[in-house]
Amino acid sequence: MLKQLNIKDYALIERLDISFQPGFSVITGETGAGKSIILGAIGLLLGNRAEARMVKEGKDKCSIEAHFDLTRYKLEQFFRENDIDYDADDTILRRELNANGKSRAFINDTPVALTLMKQLGEQLVDIHSQHQNLLLAQEDFQLNVVDIMANTQSTLIDYQQAFEQYQQASARLEKMKHDMDSTRQNEDFMRFQHKELADAKLIEGEQEELEQQSQTMSHAEEIKGAIFDSDALLSLDSTGACIQVRNAVSRLHSIEKVYQPATELAERLDSTFIELKDISQEIAQLLDTIDFNPQELDRINQRLDLLNTLEHKFHVETVAQLIAKREELTEQLNHIDNSDEELLELQQQIDRLQTICKKKAEKLTQLRTKAARAIEKNVEEKLAPMGIPNVRFQVQLTDKPLAANGADKIVFLFSANKSTSLMPVSQVASGGEIARVMLSLKAMISGAVKLPTIIFDEIDTGVSGRVAEKMAQIMQEMGKNERQVISITHLPQIAALGSTHYRVSKQETTSGTQTSMSQLTKEERITEIAQMLSGSNITTAAIDNAKALLNI
Repeated sequence: MLKQLNIKDYALIERLDISFQPGFSVITGETGAGKSIILGAIGLLLGNRAEARMVKEGKDKCSIEAHFDLTRYKLEQFFRENDIDYDADDTILRRELNANGKSRAFINDTPVALTLMKQLGEQLVDIHSQHQNLLLAQEDFQLNVVDIMANTQSTLIDYQQAFEQYQQASARLEKMKHDMDSTRQNEDFMRFQHKELADAKLIEGEQEELEQQSQTMSHAEEIKGAIFDSDALLSLDSTGACIQVRNAVSRLHSIEKVYQPATELAERLDSTFIELKDISQEIAQLLDTIDFNPQELDRINQRLDLLNTLEHKFHVETVAQLIAKREELTEQLNHIDNSDEELLELQQQIDRLQTICKKKAEKLTQLRTKAARAIEKNVEEKLAPMGIPNVRFQVQLTDKPLAANGADKIVFLFSANKSTSLMPVSQVASGGEIARVMLSLKAMISGAVKLPTIIFDEIDTGVSGRVAEKMAQIMQEMGKNERQVISITHLPQIAALGSTHYRVSKQETTSGTQTSMSQLTKEERITEIAQMLSGSNITTAAIDNAKALLNI
């Protein structure tokens, strides 16, 4: 529950430090006193959007801080998962907003992302304002109410996992159909391209080898002349280098007995002679391999022209890339040839997944149908004492195509009179009736969802007298079940039933308009309720009436 709220330099609030009590509390104050400002400050702690104009004029920043007691609400896992210190007795949410529009969020003094603060805030406080009554027109809200009461969470998650698989398979089928349609439009051209590449009989590395052969044959005479000359210079005749080196080796050996260095030099030259002899023999063999063949050169150049043409045509640079393109076309054409079988197989998979989804959706429907009857009875029991004795409320379930939340369309039907047909509640209920329906639903939901704090912002709009008293009794009852219920109200019947009473007021000071909030004493409370009954001119009758409402 909310224990303490501290606000500094926010809108018209210079400084506000207020403690809150468990049970049912009320907040009153004249229109424009600043009750919405306080709600706005709490909203910032729940992750609402901040704007620079919220900072009090002339100040650099504002801050809003709230202290919560979470000892009964089992939220330790949230803090553990997000690596935040956990203090169940005093959990602190703080939001700071600079005049330049930048804001920061903290949980127990740990800086956090605003989304994380919002995630925690939604588990701590539920603010029900007048605009939330519009939710009654939304199918998702109505379905969510039924799911909360039916406790469908685990069943819904199980269904949604199956539905996601079904959706993914359906998306794959649509993509496959689209791709196949697109591919078939180009099928003839693709087959032509594939034949062209297949007929080329591509061999990886072939192009480099052919280019080398072409280069060699194009310079055959030059190459052959150089090799012939080299062979002659190294040959074994009397003038060849090989004979000259061998003669030098022989001369050095002849003096090695009388001149020691000659031995080493002779050995080194001997090794050189062996190497030169081998080179000479290889060169001699090359003479037989160099031959200019115009027909072969023409064939090589034609092959190279074909490879270059294909590379240019398919926008690649190597034969390896041409081969890859050929394999890609082979795969695409095989895909076309086997498309009917693939489509059939995927469609069968989708049919199986759809069957699974329908079975899981049926479980949801069963839970929702059972809960719907309980909701109808609960809401009617609460609405009858609130001035709608002939109320009829029905949760209508009809089939709809499989969706992320199941196969049920939920509509809340309402009639305030026996003679009036049931119609969607948002279409036939008055503003006051909708407020009472929402209060009934909130009271029912609060029993299933253990929210620490519920704030009703003028939920009493459009009601008065005995009806207001019954609404207050419902909120009072909600506040007894380990919850904190706060009602912002203009009605004395509701204000009188609060166990704690706060007043928001506005004063004009030398530094400007200031909004403040205080907890009323017993005497102050009598005066406040009397003023709500009779206006600024408080009469003795109003005082007596206020005391009667307060059972004093």
